[in-house]
Amino acid sequence: MRHIVYFSGKAQTSGNFDTTRLMEAGRMDIAIHSIIQGLFLSHDVRKDVVFHLVFYGMPDPPKHIEISIKDGLEISKKNVATLIKKILYKYKAGMKNEVFPGCTVEKKSLLKVVEELEKTAGENIFILNEKGEDIREVEIELNDKTPDVVFILGDHDGFPGKELKRLLKEQNPVTVGPKTYFASQVVAVVQNELDRRGI
Repeated sequence: MRHIVYFSGKAQTSGNFDTTRLMEAGRMDIAIHSIIQGLFLSHDVRKDVVFHLVFYGMPDPPKHIEISIKDGLEISKKNVATLIKKILYKYKAGMKNEVFPGCTVEKKSLLKVVEELEKTAGENIFILNEKGEDIREVEIELNDKTPDVVFILGDHDGFPGKELKRLLKEQNPVTVGPKTYFASQVVAVVQNELDRRGI
């Protein structure tokens, strides 16, 4: 299974945002574009991906949302913003609440999310960083013990200093190329590389 972890330090952590003014909701527009690149193909969807959103914005951080394509989930490129809004509205304190099939929300920090993913990904956890190893050169080995691969990226503001320092120390830094790309473009490049490898 592929896991994409998207972090935003400003994305709103409640559902009371205007879906027509996403830039004002802590650049929720970036998150939505990234989700589209992570879960959708032309005339198809990806069922081998779990997209994680970790939001640290106001008013109730942190929030961790998981979205994966499951039977019964009504999702399209046009309604992703509304889906996020509804998921955040359905947050319940003290639990991981499944709002729709494959869609959950809970209060959990970025480092805690990554720590839990280590159980099934092992060494196959990569943080996107301009000084990292070229993604085309990194080794990814999936097996029965570590069946998952994880890629972690931030929005245009990146990660908080403490979290970034720890992630770079404990995970594998990788880069998708010599230029600085939009977060959604990074997701597309990562997915393409995994597609090419058949992972």
